[in-house]
Amino acid sequence: MIDKQSPIPIYYQLEEEIKSMIHHKQLKPGDLLPSEREYAEKYAISRMTVRQAISNLVKEGLIYRQKGKGTFVADKKIEQDLSGLTSFSEDMRNRGLIPSNQLISFDFIPATEQLADILMIASGDMICKIKRVRLADEEPVALETVYTPQNVIGDMNYQDFSESFYDYVEKKLHFKIGFGHQTIEAALASDEERAHLHIQKGSPVLVMQRTTYLQDEQQTPIEYVTSTYRADKYKFKMKMKRD
Repeated sequence: MIDKQSPIPIYYQLEEEIKSMIHHKQLKPGDLLPSEREYAEKYAISRMTVRQAISNLVKEGLIYRQKGKGTFVADKKIEQDLSGLTSFSEDMRNRGLIPSNQLISFDFIPATEQLADILMIASGDMICKIKRVRLADEEPVALETVYTPQNVIGDMNYQDFSESFYDYVEKKLHFKIGFGHQTIEAALASDEERAHLHIQKGSPVLVMQRTTYLQDEQQTPIEYVTSTYRADKYKFKMKMKRD
């Protein structure tokens, strides 16, 4: 309920009211919220106040607007912990979601100078390039491109690891994955990303780049991967320790 005598701003009270309804599943993902006018009439408050509360919840990613249709409850974001090195498939299964893939391309190509430097091989050496859409419960979450050196992984085919590349490396090749270096930045989705991830023009995405190394004396690079995640479906978290 809205308490107009409270020192707490009315827009904030409305935000908390809607958050509580989402938390207690009175409002579920995909549900249409009442209009600004309906909220204003229900609580006898101004539409400007309602608009501020709604805008704040949109910024938090709890709800989203569709032009001409209204405001809807957003799906809960998938949260990945960056304190450990795990595969997409492992992350999804750990959250009770079913991982799957849509293969876009699978090719052996000569390494460019840039990829050769990253994978610590000679320019022109053959690498395997795998591009695929990663899905959670059949919904596209990320567009991923993996580059891995042929002299390490051999003459594999896509069926060898149609689910998890890490499972293939560790369980079939019997290598031990040691560590990875990863960067994440925000961007706007390209035309290709929008098409594969089913998002609209101007949608924000999270772009991750990671190089993964084997646990051996040479610290051999096994993978360079670029992944574009839907920002409305995914978020990253990490535990930070002060030295």
